[in-house]
Amino acid sequence: MWIKKREIEELSNNIRKIIDEQNIDLRDNRESLFSILKNDIHTLASKKESRIGVLQQERDGMTDTLANISHQLKTPLASMMIMADLLENAPPEKQTEFIANIKIGLTRMEWLVSALLKMAKLDAGTIEFSKDSIQASALVNLALEPLHILLEIKSQEVEISCNTELICDKRWTAEALTNIIKNASEHSPNGSKIYIESGANPICKWVSVTDSGEGIANNEIPGMFRRFEGSTHNKGYGIGLPLALAIMQAQNGDIEVDGGGSGCGATFTLKFFV
Repeated sequence: MWIKKREIEELSNNIRKIIDEQNIDLRDNRESLFSILKNDIHTLASKKESRIGVLQQERDGMTDTLANISHQLKTPLASMMIMADLLENAPPEKQTEFIANIKIGLTRMEWLVSALLKMAKLDAGTIEFSKDSIQASALVNLALEPLHILLEIKSQEVEISCNTELICDKRWTAEALTNIIKNASEHSPNGSKIYIESGANPICKWVSVTDSGEGIANNEIPGMFRRFEGSTHNKGYGIGLPLALAIMQAQNGDIEVDGGGSGCGATFTLKFFV
């Protein structure tokens, strides 16, 4: 088969245009080796454009994430800086109040930074989840360890009824459960109870957390699992529930929500599919 010089020059010019990010269609339906070459180059160029689009989306997503992180860190920092400036000349009772608020702010910032780092590891796919056998009650106790102070401050009790054996990464799943219980605590009044149960059915094993709040409207539930969606709400940063869901989905699990209402609190159920 002979290839005309004009055809090679045309293909070369079109390749240069593709390199310059022009949209050129090289597809050729003729049955020849040169046509196959042109079609392969077209496929390669299309894949390059698709990859560029994905990279652009990832860059835009990263920009938005960094902006959100900056906002989340600036707000408590600004508040603590104001209280620190007022601390020296404040009366003793106000000094005590400012110091307590600064400690609370630092604790919340520490939790936020830790959650963001864990989310980054999940996004990067650098975590290898183990498959541990653990009783649901033991998992709940692990999850409650970081929350003792919060529960004590709010005079809340946790009623546990769990006897199911689970197969999961106990450390990361406890992290997910901690965020679910923390959310329940934040949405329950002082002096109330949080109820944690476990069970199994033919499809999955599960652990549920029910708060004593006013319930959640169904149209609000999807947004609770989108990052920073609740960041303007005074009860949280909008990262805990998305982190919990990411941990469960990475283990082929899920989180189901019953919004409750009419005097019943919301129930978040961690599902472990069998």
